[in-house]
Amino acid sequence: MPGDPEQRTLPPQAQSKQPGIQSAMHPQPKSTGPGYRGSDKLKGRCAIVTGGDSGIGRAVAVAFAMEGADVLFTYLDESGDAEDTRRQIEKTGRRCVSMAGDLGSESHAREVVRRALREFGRIDILVNNAAEQHPQNALEDIDSAQLERTFRTNFFGMFNLTREALPHLTAGAAIINTTSVTAYRGSAHLIDYASTKGAIVAFTRSLSAAVVERGIRVNAVAPGPIWTPLIPASFSAEEVATFGASVPMKRPGQPEEVAPCYVFLASDDASYMTGQVLHPNGGEIING
Repeated sequence: MPGDPEQRTLPPQAQSKQPGIQSAMHPQPKSTGPGYRGSDKLKGRCAIVTGGDSGIGRAVAVAFAMEGADVLFTYLDESGDAEDTRRQIEKTGRRCVSMAGDLGSESHAREVVRRALREFGRIDILVNNAAEQHPQNALEDIDSAQLERTFRTNFFGMFNLTREALPHLTAGAAIINTTSVTAYRGSAHLIDYASTKGAIVAFTRSLSAAVVERGIRVNAVAPGPIWTPLIPASFSAEEVATFGASVPMKRPGQPEEVAPCYVFLASDDASYMTGQVLHPNGGEIING
């Protein structure tokens, strides 16, 4: 169950390469709770989920499939994790397509949309979730290459994929962007990452106003400290051991605790919501 005592502390661990490998983590992030039962909230719909090989992206992709959606998910190069996600989706009986590649490339974003249309014939849901982060002790330590790379993955990739998909979305479609608690409270060691997440909030609100008359909803989710491969791939083993301890719930969240936000925003349950941000963050009070 979410909130079990073993989730309150994590064994020290670190990985050397982003965005990290879920199969190498201990304990394993929880993607789907044993008590989760789909109820056809997304029956007959087709979704694209970026960064779907692990973490929040995997939890969202699997939850969508359990709710009746066919799913195309993207990943960078973590083929083992991607295969695990594919197996979990196919167990639900839904169609699944996985695509490796760098979403920072405009041509790859274009091909993702083309592939989804070839395989499914339509796109009803777009989840922009893929991201990277590179902690630095000071602003002066963030060089131009890191700044451009972080924005290219986190913001430009999302922008480009949305631009490619938008002409194919019709009334009732949903776009859901993954921002972060850092967009609201900032982060001294993740200045460039937090800046991309602030840009995503502004993009979400602006795009929602631009497409509301087309019947397309645009919302976002701003997770707090969630146990995903990005954490051991970003921080030292000692920092991982205390990850999430500072929030009111005193623990990191699990991907399975975040995925229902995306299911809600993708479904007709959220038919009167656009331009909004949900905050699964362990109890932090958000202003703005």
